[in-house]
Amino acid sequence: MLAALAIRDIVLIDALEITFRSGLTVLTGETGAGKSILLDALSLALGGRGDGALVRHGADQGQVTAVFDLPGDHPAFALVRGNGLRADGEMILRRTQGKDGRSRAFINDQPVGVGLLHEVGSTLIEVHGQHDDRALVDPAAHRRLVDAFGGLGDMVSDLGGLFRGWRAAENELDEQRRRVTTARREADYLRASLDELTALNVEPGEEDELSELRHRLMRSEKIVEDVADALETVTGAASPIPTLASLARRLERRRDVASNILDPTIEAIDRAIIALEDAGRSLEEAQRAASYEPQKLERAEQRLFAIRAASRKFDTPADLLPALTARLAGDLEALETGEARVGALDTLAREARQRYESAASELSVARLEAARHLEAAVADELPSLKLERARFMVEIETDPEVPGETGIDRIGFVVQTNPGSRPGPMGKVASGGELSRFLLALKVALADRGSAPTLVFDEVDTAVGGAVSDAIGLRLTRLAEHVQVLAVTHAPQVAARAENHWSITKEDHGKEDRVVTRVRPLDADRRREEIARMLAGSVVTDEARAAADSLLAETFARAAPRAA
Repeated sequence: MLAALAIRDIVLIDALEITFRSGLTVLTGETGAGKSILLDALSLALGGRGDGALVRHGADQGQVTAVFDLPGDHPAFALVRGNGLRADGEMILRRTQGKDGRSRAFINDQPVGVGLLHEVGSTLIEVHGQHDDRALVDPAAHRRLVDAFGGLGDMVSDLGGLFRGWRAAENELDEQRRRVTTARREADYLRASLDELTALNVEPGEEDELSELRHRLMRSEKIVEDVADALETVTGAASPIPTLASLARRLERRRDVASNILDPTIEAIDRAIIALEDAGRSLEEAQRAASYEPQKLERAEQRLFAIRAASRKFDTPADLLPALTARLAGDLEALETGEARVGALDTLAREARQRYESAASELSVARLEAARHLEAAVADELPSLKLERARFMVEIETDPEVPGETGIDRIGFVVQTNPGSRPGPMGKVASGGELSRFLLALKVALADRGSAPTLVFDEVDTAVGGAVSDAIGLRLTRLAEHVQVLAVTHAPQVAARAENHWSITKEDHGKEDRVVTRVRPLDADRRREEIARMLAGSVVTDEARAAADSLLAETFARAAPRAA
C-alpha cells in the first residue's frame, strides 16, 4: 500500500508530508483548495508526464516522493530487480521536476528512466476518475482482468508454455526444411567442396605452424650458406693455412742464425695456424648442427600455399576451414537423412500444436464462463449506482487462426447506457459520471483480483444524489476490505464512511504574499465540522452539524455488525 507521500515545491504546495493507512481514506476540501494538485503530484511520482509549470513559483525544482509498503512477492520487486536494480524492504519512487522542464526519476534512490518509473508505478496504484484513460478502460487490460476474475492465471501460464514449445518446434522444423532444401540445391558443389577439403584435411592452427616452420627453414638455409662460405675460406683451396705453414718452415730453417729475432714470429704463426684449424673444426660442427633439408622446406611451402589457396577459394580464414568441412558434411548429411528428420519434426510440431489448441479451447470456455459471472457481478452493482437501465457486457472474439501466448481470444468491455442504444466501449459510450460509476462497479466485482494494492478514485460521486453517493461510499468501503482506497470526494455520504479523513485547504502564507495548500488529518470533532460543511456549504449551521452527527452515527452503526 501507499505508506507516505512527500511533496516539495509543487504548484501551491511548499512542503507537505502525508502518512497513509490501510482501509478507506478520503480527501475533502472546497473547490480550488488543491485536490487536483495532490493527484498531479502523485502522478508525477508514478512516472506521469512532467511539466515545468508544476514547479512552485520562486523555486528551481519540485520533488515528489512516494513510499510503498509491499509484500515481498509483489510484482514490482521482480520488475525492479529484472532491470538490475536493488529492491528490498520498502519501495520508494521519487521524481524531481525542474522549472526548465527537465526531470529525473529514482527507484530506491537509484536513477532510472521515466518509462521504468511509470511501469513500476502502474503496478502499485490505479487512478480512476471521470476522465480515466488508463486502467479499466484500456482494452489491452480487459483479458487480464477476466482471467484474474476467473482465477485462470495458471491456465494462462501453462498455455504460454505450450505456445512457446509449439513455436520452438515449428522453428526447428522450418530450419531443418531450409537446410534440406539448400543442401539439395547445392549438392554437387557441396560434394566437390567436401572432397577437396577432406583431402586437404586442414588441422586447427596448422597455417600458423607451417608459416613458422617455413621461416625457420629459410633462416637455416641462409645460415648453412654462410657457414659453408666461412669453412671454404678457412679450410678450402683458398685457405691461408698452407701458406702460413710454408712460411713457418722457411723461418724455422733460419732459426739457428737468428733465433732471438725469429722465435716470437714463428710462435705467432703457429698459434694462427692452430686457431684457423680450430675455427675449421668449429665451422664443420656448425655445418653439421645447422643441417638443412631443401625438401622439407619445399614440402612446407607447398602445404602452406595449398591451405591459403583453399582459404581464398572458400572465402574462409584458414583456421575455420575445419569448421567449414564439418558444416559441409552436416549439410550433406541433412540431404541424405534430412527427409526422415523433417518427418519426425513435423510430427512433433503437429502434436505440440494440438496440445496448444486443446488447452486454448479449454481456456476459451473458462473465459466465457468467467465473463458471464463478471457480467452478473457488475449488474448486481449497477442499480444502486443509478445505472439500473444500463448493461455491462464482456465481448469475446475467438479466432483459432490468430493464436498467441495468452490464447485465441480478444476480450473487450462494452456498455449499454440505455435500452435501445448501441453498446460500445466504456470509455466512448459512457458519460463522465457514468464512466466513474461503471468503473467503481467493475472494481467492486473484481475486488482484490487483478488490482493494484492502492486504488485512487477522483470524484467518482460527481453529479449524483445522496442515495447514489451513499451507495458509492458503501462500495468504496467494501473495496477497502481488500485493498487500500483513496477517494477525493465532495459527497458527505462517502466521507462519513472513511476510516481516515484528510482535509485539503488553501491558506495565506504567513511571511510571503502568496497562498499555499495544506493537508491535515481530521480528528472526530473536526471531521464532524468538515462533513457539516459538505452538507451545508459555506455557512455551517447547527442543523448541518446535527445531520453530520446523524450521518456519522448511521455509518458507524452499519459498520458495527461487520466489525463484530
